Amino acid sequence: MADLSSANRIELVGVTKRYDVGGTTVTALDGVSIVIEPGSFVVILGPSGCGKTTLLNMIGALDTPTDGSISVNGERVDGASKTVREKLRRHSVSFVFQTFNLFAGLTARENVRFGADAAGASEGADRTLRALAQVALQDRADHFPHQLSGGEQQRVAIARALATGNPILLADEPTGELDFRTGVQILEVLAAQAAEGMTVLVVTHNREISRIADRVIELSSGKVLSDGPPEGGRSSIEELQW
Repeated sequence: MADLSSANRIELVGVTKRYDVGGTTVTALDGVSIVIEPGSFVVILGPSGCGKTTLLNMIGALDTPTDGSISVNGERVDGASKTVREKLRRHSVSFVFQTFNLFAGLTARENVRFGADAAGASEGADRTLRALAQVALQDRADHFPHQLSGGEQQRVAIARALATGNPILLADEPTGELDFRTGVQILEVLAAQAAEGMTVLVVTHNREISRIADRVIELSSGKVLSDGPPEGGRSSIEELQW
């Protein structure tokens, strides 16, 4: 497993991303500069279209900036070769998406094992069982996605990310399709990983979720509107309501 104490620092300097949409230039990110230290639980907050998913994709090497620099684990991501970017996604960064992205024909156990194998992690079977236990789904390991609730499917997706052993977890609206009670369960899992030293970034439009973060980076029109601890101090998950 990667060294969680030092292997997951993220730094963006002057990151700008522009897209050409039907002959019109759209600026998704505009000069964003942030540093995220190892072991942080960070919420990237903002409405739809503010650039938060674009920011997550930049950090995870799914997209490249138009201008600026991005470093993850001390390695430059911007301008990196396809091979280097794929290596980062295999061994440093894991994603959890709102749509779960599970393989319908694989059981929970097989979906999680896929994550471990894709990352080239050793002891894939043991990692799979540990990851399922971390999200309290060891008893549902042999169920297929269609046999699981939405919350259980999301927990499988998180377990797949954990099974990689990667030190950074990027979650894009992980509670967006879930009811409150199930969403809280997902947040409890993510918060537990951050408490153990993993760097966790959660993208959300839900301001209530930002209350449990170490740090809240709020975006507006592609720019950092504010960056700091939650307003009024960090709250416990039990205090959340939406």
